[in-house]
Amino acid sequence: MNKLSQRFNKQVGKIQVSLIRQFDEKVSQIPDILKLTLGEPDFNTPEHVKTAGISAIQQNFSHYTGMSGLVDVRQAAAYFLKEKYGLSYDPLSEILVTIGATEAISASLLAILNEGDKVLLPAPIYPGYEPVITLAGAQPVYMDTSDNGFVLAPEVLESALQEHGDDVKAVILNYPSNPTGVTYSRDEVKALAEVLEKYPVFVLSDEVYSELTYDGSHVSIAEFLPEQTILINGLSKSHAMTGWRIGFIFAPKELTAEIIKVHQYLVTAASTISQKAAIDALVQGINDTVAMREQYLARRDFLFEKMTGYGFEVAKPSGAFYIFAKIPAGLEQDSMAFCIDLAEKNQLALIPGIAFGPEAEGYVRLSYAASMESLEEAMVRLGAYLDTASKKD
Repeated sequence: MNKLSQRFNKQVGKIQVSLIRQFDEKVSQIPDILKLTLGEPDFNTPEHVKTAGISAIQQNFSHYTGMSGLVDVRQAAAYFLKEKYGLSYDPLSEILVTIGATEAISASLLAILNEGDKVLLPAPIYPGYEPVITLAGAQPVYMDTSDNGFVLAPEVLESALQEHGDDVKAVILNYPSNPTGVTYSRDEVKALAEVLEKYPVFVLSDEVYSELTYDGSHVSIAEFLPEQTILINGLSKSHAMTGWRIGFIFAPKELTAEIIKVHQYLVTAASTISQKAAIDALVQGINDTVAMREQYLARRDFLFEKMTGYGFEVAKPSGAFYIFAKIPAGLEQDSMAFCIDLAEKNQLALIPGIAFGPEAEGYVRLSYAASMESLEEAMVRLGAYLDTASKKD
């Protein structure tokens, strides 16, 4: 194998497994560890969706579908987006069923990026985009939002577009945001769209947390920029279906026709059984998220009160299921060192901010996709750690 170790794609050598996963695996070895690390709903998939999946197995839906996915799944996805967000997409030519939002992101970026292209991203941001950009030979360019409540300001976006000029191929948006939980109002989305429409750039909008919006209704940028937007969504967060691996790409037919080429050679097609279950989730289960969202909201309010009481600065999340908190002054500001110390001494695992880029150093991310009982215990452990740390000072 030594003869081959230097013969891999050079771009692969520039990426690594995400710090989120690295840290989660590291602390998983600690006895009695309470992990609030991964962004996975703690709810079970709704019973009627599971029943649809079982029925699909019994009816022998065990063969390939077409590359784009089953027509009735795409029709259900079109129905869902129209009912929820007022968006219209042709199921036959403008929707692809993917293996989760992750594959949707990869297929889309690999379809549009050339070597040397630049991609603008608001920071801090989920770390799953940069490696795919790097694999394509393109370059991520980060726009720091930490001074604006983690909201990308139109003037910051305009400045970045002007600075990097024709090299900018795409802008990535992710809202409600991982890791901050911040989302955008209608006016804020429209203001960004007014900037973006002036430039020949793709807008990759990852809206997988759209159904977990607490304050008002989710507004997709595709409403304002339908011709430029590649809209990503899926069922992992909205219907607690992470393991079913169903995502969607919504885009104008000209873009979809190119992305499907990459999608085909990456995966051929999404699981047929999962697709059949997805129909039930999107139609009969169109409002399944409501009950989950109510519980997430109660958890958010509990944690926000507790953590701000402990001295953490928190931009109150308006979506998703994360608390993104600035480590109080006087404590270890290296987020990795802080989180390792907390895990080893008080058996509580949070994700260090550095996992989301240098703009997130000095912060921690807590996932409240966990029971209230677990969150209450987590705050007891965090409080005990802080008491010990303050006595040292």
